[in-house]
Amino acid sequence: MRLRRVPQRTCVGCMEVKGKKELIRVVKTPEGAVEVDPTGKRAGRGAYLCPNTNCLDKAVKGKRLEKALGVEIGGDVVERVRLRLSDPQSSRR
Repeated sequence: MRLRRVPQRTCVGCMEVKGKKELIRVVKTPEGAVEVDPTGKRAGRGAYLCPNTNCLDKAVKGKRLEKALGVEIGGDVVERVRLRLSDPQSSRR
């Protein structure tokens, strides 16, 4: 029997490579809104974060989240993402 390949993604905060299901996807939708994507399948440009606020802080401070999504990230967007990361029920697949 053939083993299935596990998709790997890099966290934009800590830059560690982990399995896609271990990370949380933040997506810039075609309309330009930045949101947490709990399904991992929404249309748009995505970036991945570990499910903790430390990685979010590093990604915002180093402007890596902005670069990955190709859009300027405002403070209100960061707070919305932080709330979703702190609530494990809303951001898990």
